[in-house]
Amino acid sequence: MYKVKQAKLTLEDGTVFMGKSFGSEKSVAGEVVFYTAMTGYPESLTDPSYTGQILVSTYPMIGNYGVPFNRKENGIHKYYESHKLHISGLIISDYSFEFSHWNAEKSLSDWLKEYEVPGLFDIDTRALTKILREKGSMLGKIEFEDEIDFYDPNKENLVAVASCKEREVYGDGEHKVVLIDCGVKNNIIRCLLDRGATVIRVPWDYDFTHEEFDGLFISNGPGDPANCDVTVEYIKNVIAAEKPIMGICLGNQLLARAAGAKTYKLKFGHRSHNQPVLLQGTNKCYITSQNHGFAVATETLSDDWEPLFTNVNDGTNEGIRHKTKPFFSTQFHPEASSGPVDTEFLFDEFIKNIVEYKSRN
Repeated sequence: MYKVKQAKLTLEDGTVFMGKSFGSEKSVAGEVVFYTAMTGYPESLTDPSYTGQILVSTYPMIGNYGVPFNRKENGIHKYYESHKLHISGLIISDYSFEFSHWNAEKSLSDWLKEYEVPGLFDIDTRALTKILREKGSMLGKIEFEDEIDFYDPNKENLVAVASCKEREVYGDGEHKVVLIDCGVKNNIIRCLLDRGATVIRVPWDYDFTHEEFDGLFISNGPGDPANCDVTVEYIKNVIAAEKPIMGICLGNQLLARAAGAKTYKLKFGHRSHNQPVLLQGTNKCYITSQNHGFAVATETLSDDWEPLFTNVNDGTNEGIRHKTKPFFSTQFHPEASSGPVDTEFLFDEFIKNIVEYKSRN
């Protein structure tokens, strides 16, 4: 028998769920959100976009295939999406104390303890998700013996927390791409390297305008895009220079704000591997991976811009593009680690824009 400690999850509306600990026994507070992916928890837990959030898995059993080996390839972690866990806490229904996988190095429990992240199981995640679906994402706290206050991560500049601290370079390809790291997932870097890019990764507030580059990539990241006005000003310079631009997730919102559009907070956000999006002007629907709590207000786009994709479930914006210039972005994740990879061709479009730009200049 495994000895477990009792703990409680309290929501800001006063709802309390009692659970059992399988991670760090540290009290934490944050924004409680749910995600519906059935697999890929190592990738999700290391996604910087979850900074400041207590994550609820709607899939009941978690931990049965452990945690992959911590190996690096091309200077980045091979099986993780960043160098550490970014979630504040993890809430699940059933934890598997035994794990089995050819690539497993340790248990999920040990991994959470290593990064001092609490995890609770034996919680009715269906009931919890129903509350979040009705009332929207809520503040919450996981408490053991000591009581703590609620904490709203969206009042902080989470991008400054998740971004790298200094300039880094990956690869030696023919296409020089400046990557604004707002909380980038490693698979974005992998996808660019696979397509012959030299990736110049820079902090969110770094002045890259003096760099020599062929295209700009704006990464995903956590929090409110309104906190990134410095980044938006640098993006405006690239728009004026008409160099190719691609953005993902927060990158979609920052490109939109640089184009003069507005963003807003969604009631409960999109966090799953199964969000359907429709390509503008077609009947093509793609299944996508998403993780965001803010969105672009499509109606605020200027006449030079248009939506690129639209969410089939709720009609929200899933991407924008300039009508004549090589600028586009998606709200979903085309690199989609841990899947699906239906829209990875968009990286090819970005490289194609770079090749055409270089041939003209």
